[in-house]
Amino acid sequence: MKKTTMFVFAIMLCGASLYAAEPKVSRFSGPSPSAAVPAEAAPAALKVIFSNLGPSTDAYSDVNGWTLSGPAGSLGFTQFIGLPFTPAANSHVYVVHAALSYNASGANQVNVSIYSDSSGAPGTLLAGPVTVKNLPAFGTCCTLSQAVFSAGVAVTAGTQYWIVADTPSTGTGSDFEGVWDFTYPVYLNAYNVGSGWLSFDEYPYWSAGAAYGTIP
Repeated sequence: MKKTTMFVFAIMLCGASLYAAEPKVSRFSGPSPSAAVPAEAAPAALKVIFSNLGPSTDAYSDVNGWTLSGPAGSLGFTQFIGLPFTPAANSHVYVVHAALSYNASGANQVNVSIYSDSSGAPGTLLAGPVTVKNLPAFGTCCTLSQAVFSAGVAVTAGTQYWIVADTPSTGTGSDFEGVWDFTYPVYLNAYNVGSGWLSFDEYPYWSAGAAYGTIP
């Protein structure tokens, strides 16, 4: 049976006496499968707008990632994660792949959305949520969750956007417990523990994902 260890940190908000928990990490300590399932290829006829995924049999880390937890989950806290991307050309995003996994608690489903940027954190909802179900088990590689935005999401070259994984505030899926698995370049992420989005770049872990679409 797999086990996870939760690492919890604390930071002081500059200029205030309030404290905020830093993003929580899940680490897998059980036996991983001896063979990886190759990650899905880019959807046919679509181009890569953004990707930080590795090769198909090692697309992301299968042993650690940012914790995802709905407000009704067994962990007793809420944590959502945002992954930024900046298109090199004016594009339309139709498909997002993300290394999202299920950690054996709550409904096996999570929401994926695309947001604009607001001062380095997710701002306005542009598309979604798309509910992704039947996520692979945490500790396996390299099945990717796929969110389809059938109408396409127009994005502008040189402008930052966010892929967000979260849950409903109530009802089915609000008890989800899972992980957004890491890839390793140092980069900015964002997290939300129920009181608004915060950005963080102190730790060299990047949520693994990709965006595909058309580039006119």
